[in-house]
Amino acid sequence: MLNQSEGRDLDMTLRVGCRLVYDTTGPASLVLNLRLRPGSHHEILEEKLTLGNGLPFDEHEDTHGNRVLRIELGAGSNTITHDAIVNVSSKPDNHALTGRIPADTGKLPMEFLRYTLPSRYCDSDKLTNFAWEKFGHIEHGWPRVQAISEWVHRNIEYRYMSGSPHLSAGDILQRGYGVCRDFAHLNIALNRTFNVPARYITGHIPDIGVPDPEQHMNFHAYAEVYLGGNWFTTDARFHVPRIGRITVSRGLDAVDGAFSTIYGGANLTYFQVWAYQIVPGSVNVGDAVDLTKRIDNQVEIRTDR
Repeated sequence: MLNQSEGRDLDMTLRVGCRLVYDTTGPASLVLNLRLRPGSHHEILEEKLTLGNGLPFDEHEDTHGNRVLRIELGAGSNTITHDAIVNVSSKPDNHALTGRIPADTGKLPMEFLRYTLPSRYCDSDKLTNFAWEKFGHIEHGWPRVQAISEWVHRNIEYRYMSGSPHLSAGDILQRGYGVCRDFAHLNIALNRTFNVPARYITGHIPDIGVPDPEQHMNFHAYAEVYLGGNWFTTDARFHVPRIGRITVSRGLDAVDGAFSTIYGGANLTYFQVWAYQIVPGSVNVGDAVDLTKRIDNQVEIRTDR
């Protein structure tokens, strides 16, 4: 069960954002999915999205509730910058989860049924035999969700920069390695074979309490499953509770979670992402990214109090 009495104890401050440069070779537009989603475990203090030199755009909310912009790119180089200061809780993923969470498929809200079906990258229909042979004996609900996450974590190798837009969950199972989106797709697909609603999440994740000597700051992809009336995080890439996740997008798979989709003649020529803990008041949105102000990326966990 989930202890709903747990309040919003937002005792850490993060800076998250990205800078993207697109060079055009002809008429081009861009669908952009970068704005932070509101959430119960974080509070957006400041957020700024700069679209080149005043590029024209329109905005809408997609079917998953993501705030998406369509931008008309100008000739030459176009720089897009997103920057935000956010308060988060020092409590890790699923910290209020206690006991065994059932999967009540027959009582699902109708709008969640789409998250039980195969999708472009989560080809769960092709993995049914494997899933039942490997996990069918495990108790339905949270125990099986955890077992799937652990298996993917232990048996799929993480290889930085090995991602491809052509690979589905089934392909990754056969190949045996991938990047975070591949871990998420396989995790989601295996859960969907048991009719557990599972959705694809992209967002920022700092290194709070977890040193990363190579400092790979990037958008991160993982999954959420719907059990017992609540959504819970399941991240097969790390398979340990993390602190400070901030959601950017949700959807069926990476099609819905892409940070940008290009139409026309344009190429992404520069890509930088940041997500790190700061001392409150030490950084403002729009400041140059200065990692000397970073206070995470170490074993010690520091709060604002």
